[in-house]
Amino acid sequence: MGDHAGAPAGLVVAGAINVDLVVAADRLPGPGETVVGAGMQHHGGGKGANAAVAGARAGAAVRLIGAVGTDDTGDGALRDLEVEGVDVGGVARIADEATGVALIVVDRHGENQIAVGAGANAAVDPGWVQRQLSDAVAGTGCVLVSTEIAGDAVVSAVRGAARAGVVCVLNPAPPIPAVLEVLDQRPVMTPNVGELIALVELLDGRTVKRESASAPAGRAQAAALAARLTKATASPVVVTLGADGALLVLPGRPPIHVPPGPAQVRDTTGAGDTFNGVLAAALATGAEIADAVRRATVAASLSVAHLGARAGMPRRAEIDEAVGAGRNVA
Repeated sequence: MGDHAGAPAGLVVAGAINVDLVVAADRLPGPGETVVGAGMQHHGGGKGANAAVAGARAGAAVRLIGAVGTDDTGDGALRDLEVEGVDVGGVARIADEATGVALIVVDRHGENQIAVGAGANAAVDPGWVQRQLSDAVAGTGCVLVSTEIAGDAVVSAVRGAARAGVVCVLNPAPPIPAVLEVLDQRPVMTPNVGELIALVELLDGRTVKRESASAPAGRAQAAALAARLTKATASPVVVTLGADGALLVLPGRPPIHVPPGPAQVRDTTGAGDTFNGVLAAALATGAEIADAVRRATVAASLSVAHLGARAGMPRRAEIDEAVGAGRNVA
């Protein structure tokens, strides 16, 4: 197990950088429907950037690889990341692309709907990713890759981590076809249940009917599908289960359910990004996968108490306290 109290471990994150425009409303709109909230808030967003912030707050030394435009939105996004201690030297500025934007509606229960304008994220160059990763990989304990960027950039990042012999966490959100190209690189996959189903459908060319959302049935299906995915990767698969915590499936071993910690849910936006950032930060220290999943599940439970993807992301001391208090016991 790694030592979380030592010098910051190196974590490289390759993924999207957005600005989130958030409206809190009483309920989510249906098709063709308008709902009215009290106002709009601006927050930093993008799965790559959010996970980078989560990892930095969890104690890792984080370098982010991605792209923004040369617009004011991009300037603000990079300033926010620098304030959090994230190294943005690997972020390209693309003159003819806008910085990515996410439009988010959050209801009174904390559930959300999200639409993303990819902008510069879709123009991340695989050669840029390869060069930046080569420069940063010395001293790096983990590479975290998310899939809101161009597919060939995802492939470049995962293969670069494998060439360097560095643990790679691949968050397939969304589960794009390019993910299938890198399963043989043995990444640690971190899908939610919907993403897991989509991946198995892509992998096997078949339709998978989602089972009941009740914990026993849903968990059993997730375990079976994750076991299928481990056969393709020969690596752990970690399935995030929302309010039911997470499921760790290791090749050839029984699944391990990691329950969530107590949560005061105001906004679930960014909980998955928190999970991935803290998981990768723990793995970067050399932590065992089960311990890393427990820390990540605790952090995700803590993160949902505030509006906005990053506002509730906990810092290392808060995570340590929650884990030590036994809020998350398998």
